[in-house]
Amino acid sequence: MNKKISLVIIIIVILSILTIKYTQRRSRFTFGNSYAQVIKKGTKEEKIIALTFDDGPHPDFTPKILDILKEYDVKATFFILGQHGQMYPDILKRQVEEGHEIGNHTFSHINIKKTPEEKIREEFYKTQEVIYSITNTEPRLFRPPYGIYNDLAINLANENNCSIVLWTPHQDSKDWGNPEVEEIIDTTVSKIENGDIILFHDYIYDEKSNTIEALEYIIPELKNRGYKFVTMSELIDLSVKQVSH
Repeated sequence: MNKKISLVIIIIVILSILTIKYTQRRSRFTFGNSYAQVIKKGTKEEKIIALTFDDGPHPDFTPKILDILKEYDVKATFFILGQHGQMYPDILKRQVEEGHEIGNHTFSHINIKKTPEEKIREEFYKTQEVIYSITNTEPRLFRPPYGIYNDLAINLANENNCSIVLWTPHQDSKDWGNPEVEEIIDTTVSKIENGDIILFHDYIYDEKSNTIEALEYIIPELKNRGYKFVTMSELIDLSVKQVSH
């Protein structure tokens, strides 16, 4: 009798562990559920990677980046600041027209953990409205500045059917500080893995962006290695399919 009870307990424990693990895996990728996803990486089963750019659009740097992406037929995801979108609507329109995806990065790059709730909501919704009014598309991706988020950010994403998108930890190019071209290349290329979300910035406070020159090497190099560049929504969709199989 005791052996039977012990066996039942063991089975229950195993099933509970498997259920938790499955739920955790799906929670990273399931769109439109009752919780916000916090995504740092896509599926490892396919050679896909996502280029993401923060803080733009920039009047000089962003068009040059778009030219490079167009040259190599690569689609990317741009997490814009609402204030910059207002200033450069034509660039925002071009991004969408050329097949890139737009995400919300707040209006003025606030630190969510140091900002009152009312201000956070204002920053989020102002940016949603800027993007929609210019592109006629409603953003479903939200990247909190500095990668910092809390329960309020998750609730805000839930309320708007958005996914919270961060980046793969080893793929932070730190290009906001405008390091040397070789450093940006090495950070990205030397550590690349399937499903990586790479963090770049198309807006920096400098006269020249070394990211632009670095991309001229990074994109063809990774293509030669067999990687496919996808938008964040494509990465999420492919990851969902892998999890559900």
